[in-house]
Amino acid sequence: MTVSMKEFNEFDFGQAEFSPRVLDRIAQENLWNLWVPKSYGGLEMALPDGLRKLRELAKIDGSLGWTVTLCSGANFFIGNLQKPVADEIFKDQEKPICFGGSGGVFGVAERVGDGYVLSGTWKYATGAPFLTHFTLNAKIRENGKDILQADGSPLIRSFVIKKEEVRIIKDWNTVGLKATATDSFEVASKWVHAKYSFVYHDVHQPHAIFKIPFGPFADLTLWVNYIGMADHFLEEAKELIGSVEKLESLQKAIENADAAVIDFADRMHKKVAGGDRVPEAWIGDIHQKATASVQSLARAIIEIFPGLGIRAASEGHCINLVFRDFFTATQHHIFRK
Repeated sequence: MTVSMKEFNEFDFGQAEFSPRVLDRIAQENLWNLWVPKSYGGLEMALPDGLRKLRELAKIDGSLGWTVTLCSGANFFIGNLQKPVADEIFKDQEKPICFGGSGGVFGVAERVGDGYVLSGTWKYATGAPFLTHFTLNAKIRENGKDILQADGSPLIRSFVIKKEEVRIIKDWNTVGLKATATDSFEVASKWVHAKYSFVYHDVHQPHAIFKIPFGPFADLTLWVNYIGMADHFLEEAKELIGSVEKLESLQKAIENADAAVIDFADRMHKKVAGGDRVPEAWIGDIHQKATASVQSLARAIIEIFPGLGIRAASEGHCINLVFRDFFTATQHHIFRK
């Protein structure tokens, strides 16, 4: 999305929801489909390039970067869908396909015939008002009883359903990331065919990007959002504070985070492009480094904020919006201890 920082106010960021102009621009740039194969109309970006794009968007506006990250990350599930289902949903569509949903297990799926009856209320579906499909996780049941795996834990599957099959619950009332419209949604006894269910580790597309485990993929794509927002905060702070020395801790935290992301992304891209599996040790290392990095960015921002003056505490100032967006984002469970 080729938008400069000077165009921030022109695009009406910081509002309760994205304007039609912003949504049209996202569609024009095909940002929902960063990871989707070109054969399905996507950009088919390699991991390092996609992460750079997400960081850029998050620096422009937190809600913009966060929404594109979560929705393009949901479209990433095209790799887990059986080919006939992927063809049905993504090919020959008049409007852009935009997945989104919940990573929590907030409902159940009762086996009935060739499918499942879905019931439950799922929290936190980023972009809920403009999604075309919702994704969700549910415990599998049969005859009213949970199906258990060998280790005794409940069997869980993911599902993708059309927006017409859910009821959106408008309950996103946070201080930041307002335009992400991360509302809850309800599914009330809706039968869906089993072909619309999937699991994260079963891949049905040959592209290297889908060989990346979803855990580190999620860690990296969200991590760059915090970096982008922190970088935006730093630029705004430079306009308000006299001493550049007071900003050095944040500058260093951003530089360290960028270097770590680039290193992880390049190594992982080369590994999967060469046909190899991502080492298990990398998965834990990425999560630990990302968690520590986000905490470091947060501490540096908090240290700076009290010295920025009343303008930084004014809702009409851009830096106040960035501050609220960043610390709303820190409440996502992925990096919160």
